[in-house]
Amino acid sequence: MATVVEENSLTPISTNTKPMKRRRKKSMVWDYFTIGAADGDSIKAFCKQCKKSFAYKTGPKLSGTSHLKRHVDMGICPVGRLSQENNQAAVCTPNSDSNGSLDAIDQPRKRRKNATALAKVSFDQERCSHEMAKMIIQHDYPLHMVEQSGFQGFARALNPQYNLVNMNTLQNHIVRIYSREKQNLLNILRGIQGRVSLGLDLWTSDQATSYVIITGHFVDFQWKLQRRILSVITLLNDSEFALKDAINACLKDWCLESKLFALTLNQPNSSEKVRGSLRSLLSVQRSGELCDQNSGILEGQLITGSCYARVLSSLVHEALEAMKFIVEKVRRSVKFVMFSKGLPEKFSEVKEQLQVPSTRTLILDEKTSWNTTYEMLVAASELKEVFSCVDISGADTPTVDEWRQVQTLCSYLKLMHDGMSILTIGSYPTSNMFFLEAWKILLELVNASMSHDPFISSLATPLKDKFERYWNDCYLILAVAVYMDPRCKRQFVEMGLSRLYGENAGAWIKFVERAVHDLYHEYILQQPPPPITEAFGEDDHEYAIKSELHTDPEYELIDVDFDFCVSDLKSDLDLYLERPALPPVQDFDVLGWWRENEKDYPTLSIMASDILSIPLTTTSPDSVFSTAEGQMDSLRSRLRPTTVEALICAKDWLKYSSCDFASDADQTTTVKSES
Repeated sequence: MATVVEENSLTPISTNTKPMKRRRKKSMVWDYFTIGAADGDSIKAFCKQCKKSFAYKTGPKLSGTSHLKRHVDMGICPVGRLSQENNQAAVCTPNSDSNGSLDAIDQPRKRRKNATALAKVSFDQERCSHEMAKMIIQHDYPLHMVEQSGFQGFARALNPQYNLVNMNTLQNHIVRIYSREKQNLLNILRGIQGRVSLGLDLWTSDQATSYVIITGHFVDFQWKLQRRILSVITLLNDSEFALKDAINACLKDWCLESKLFALTLNQPNSSEKVRGSLRSLLSVQRSGELCDQNSGILEGQLITGSCYARVLSSLVHEALEAMKFIVEKVRRSVKFVMFSKGLPEKFSEVKEQLQVPSTRTLILDEKTSWNTTYEMLVAASELKEVFSCVDISGADTPTVDEWRQVQTLCSYLKLMHDGMSILTIGSYPTSNMFFLEAWKILLELVNASMSHDPFISSLATPLKDKFERYWNDCYLILAVAVYMDPRCKRQFVEMGLSRLYGENAGAWIKFVERAVHDLYHEYILQQPPPPITEAFGEDDHEYAIKSELHTDPEYELIDVDFDFCVSDLKSDLDLYLERPALPPVQDFDVLGWWRENEKDYPTLSIMASDILSIPLTTTSPDSVFSTAEGQMDSLRSRLRPTTVEALICAKDWLKYSSCDFASDADQTTTVKSES
């Protein structure tokens, strides 16, 4: 039997060789193993807990320590596994006896730098509180969750060392995250060379309080379109100046007083007084001085009263309301088939027998998301033959004529659904992408309103009237944005307006072209005057100015020739419009093109970045199909306005930031208790 010998008292195996200074073993396994001589010239390692032996050295050959580590780390040792379970029980029950633990059997010496990663993890109260605040922000959890007994028990089970925080402490961490991310966004906004356009989304609450969520749209220094929520402001009254005051507060807070370019509202019925109060905000910065309100950009025409997504949703709502009885018939029929015992299998069997070409299956819609209603109607109409062959006497299925009307309805819902695709596919769209979609919708509705089919014309006419009001309100912005698309330019606008207005298109086309040149002229005036060259001293410069006033006829002739040469030079706008349009390419990066050609069009490129970043919708991408109005959560509406703003803004900003705890820990912002 092998004799177990402590490592420090092990004698040399051979007395014929000169004793060598032994190197201290560094592996962590020697906290749990000792070595001893075995039969012959072999040495074995013995587990201190279960006394099991393992090969360590046979003659000159070493077996290494990997198999010893597995014995410890994987819990193969039965005594060690029992000790680990006892330790875990001791953590959950602080007053429990620690007898039988690993330390009681054989206290290991202090672990060295190559100990397992788990041993290096230390508890951090601030880090835990930071991550909890981040979780509350990102997932819209209620703040009072931290004071509920269920959550507190869960947190204690994770780690009894964690000191539970109350709502006030939690708000401090939330505001700390908000302040840190706000500073990051401020740094980004300071680095942009263009302007910022704002989208305004109005929300209500069950507390009869109104909010405006202000979102900024801009092109950053890398020529990427950015969209960030800037402010969430409580509207204290419903006067025509309430929105203006809110926007002014936002601009001042973000140091953007002279950088506002365009506004997009979500108020299709906003009064002219409201718009008039907002036009003065669209002032022009010329040569470092802010011009008065009469010098607004395009005289304040860069204000859109309606959100593109909300307009399309309102058209869908109106169409569904016009056919609500038939739509409800379809909904009841689908529900009956889906939830009747044995009927789904029978329905699928009949579908195969009839060889219906549709690959769709029945779905039940969610009434607050109209895209699901569209999908339900399309699937049901494609499977209408199956409905007629399956015994569903318990449901009032649509008649043949009603199925025809459902198909007509689906064709117009598809028009709106396709129009929404630019908001649901990929990143947020630049403004040049909206002209084509809006133009197709209006053209289709105009043609349908003149249909000889009374059902089609009666369905399409009110939709056409409503969408035409939206088009007249924002077509100028849509068309100017298309000018900035090198694939389209003026030719695409001329073609589109000619299709819509026929012989009357000339006036519409000229209006757009004049607006493009007027806007470009504003950007020319914004450029600072050329610097005075150092070749002239102050006296020389004064002499040069006086020389320009010389009345000698010879000088007048020189001035005339010079003015003629300057007027003959073409602007970068003229050069851009004269060059042929690029071939139509899908997935075209229009901002990337302007970045690459910025040197060729120094002034026009800045103008293009501002135009292409105009928001045509105020709705977030995840709610474009929603039929519900913006509603503040009942719990949040009871919080202070500053806390509400911190929660909503920080959630948006954290999508673009890792919010590293280490860089956030030195923030000291605090918040008062909730009233």
